[in-house]
Amino acid sequence: METQASDYEKFDAIVIGAGQAAKPLAIALGQAGWKTAVIERKHVGGSCINFGCTPTKAMAASARVAYLARRGGDYGVRTGAVEVELAGIIRRKNEIVSRFRDSVREALEGADKVELIFGHAAFEGPHALTVRLKAGGSRRLAAGSIFINTGTRAAIPPIPGLDRVPFLDASSIQKLDTLPSHLLVIGGSYIGLEFGQMFRRFGSRVSVIQRGPQLLPREDPDVAEAVYGILEEDGVDVYLEAEVLEAGPAPGNDGVELTVQLPAGPMCLQGSHVLVATGRTPNSDDLNLAAAAVETDAAGYIQVNERLETRVPDVYALGDVKGGPAFTHIAYDDYRVLKTNLLEKGDATVSGRPVPYTVFIDPQLGRVGLTERQAKESGRRILVARLPMDHVARALEAGEPRGFMKAVVEAESGRILGCAVLGLEGGELMAMLQLAMMGDIPYPRLRDAIFAHPTLAESLNSLFAAPEPVSQDPSEKP
Repeated sequence: METQASDYEKFDAIVIGAGQAAKPLAIALGQAGWKTAVIERKHVGGSCINFGCTPTKAMAASARVAYLARRGGDYGVRTGAVEVELAGIIRRKNEIVSRFRDSVREALEGADKVELIFGHAAFEGPHALTVRLKAGGSRRLAAGSIFINTGTRAAIPPIPGLDRVPFLDASSIQKLDTLPSHLLVIGGSYIGLEFGQMFRRFGSRVSVIQRGPQLLPREDPDVAEAVYGILEEDGVDVYLEAEVLEAGPAPGNDGVELTVQLPAGPMCLQGSHVLVATGRTPNSDDLNLAAAAVETDAAGYIQVNERLETRVPDVYALGDVKGGPAFTHIAYDDYRVLKTNLLEKGDATVSGRPVPYTVFIDPQLGRVGLTERQAKESGRRILVARLPMDHVARALEAGEPRGFMKAVVEAESGRILGCAVLGLEGGELMAMLQLAMMGDIPYPRLRDAIFAHPTLAESLNSLFAAPEPVSQDPSEKP
């Protein structure tokens, strides 16, 4: 570390941003004897606890209860009219968030050699920072190792007139206390679909506007089509190949009006609220990275190598701010990489790690490994196993037969390359297949395994009963 002026407070490590990787990293560094500062501008826990995983899944649980209550007759249960109290849902969500957030704060404040500082940090040099304190005043800190963990925020598309309407993002929509009569959702990927289905189940009319030709553009077309069908069945209006040209107040200033270009021509959509769900942008623009010579790409994501090192020695980036898969479990694995390398003298990298994820629509979409399209593009000879969920006994017994399971298999070895499970507890079934992938277990072992009956797991017997060879043409639709 370069020589610092005497008015800098000296630390061994500084973690900027108290997201999901920060707590375990700071505690591990402190336990190893490193004097560590964690700087957070607002709330500990990052996007996951504050407006991502925790609150949205709490709200989705309420939406599912409303959905099942309305379906009571399907199960021979009379429930009567179902009323949703959004304020009560938000209150329950807030209580869960506060409990999780307090747990993280208490862990950091109680950790050995760790100081939690609330304020906004900006670089003065490669290893020196100024922190504008939330309580007022400032502090100047220096450290031999600095870890940037500042996450992302909603990306706002350059739609003319959008700044003239009170649009919502993934955070602000969770603060509503009255139900939108008609929610317009710009964006048909994970965030947009989760909120769209959720608010439809709460009782709002919902329209999803997706610029591309399919929902969930990273998924195989057959998966996207099945999701489209589920949302349509749930009463969500979906517009594909739809570009929002302009936004503005609705006539009479009652709500929002969007001008949307469809393949058949332009149309106007009017709603009470609009949710912008068109991606994320990194929280790197106000860190004064130039003073530290830390490089970003054109979108602002901090550039790191496979060991999470920036081009500046002993300055690292982890979590969503570095780009790549924006999942809590990936941020946590970033912590493990750094812990292994810095404290255990190992040689861990992020190269080749699996990226499992679950889209928490209902039924869930669990995904890991290669899609069918990616497997074709890799040039491998593959087999594809498919099983509709209405062929799964447990799903039928539970009254949840929507969706299907799909696994991509390497023809020569029988190894599972990837899977998509759109169905009841799809994320949990995906994790079972991920374990098989991690252990290089060929698919016939699952086909012939004995699983307890009646469970969802036993569907793997049927899934792998007769996987079929597919065309190697990557342009051919799955």
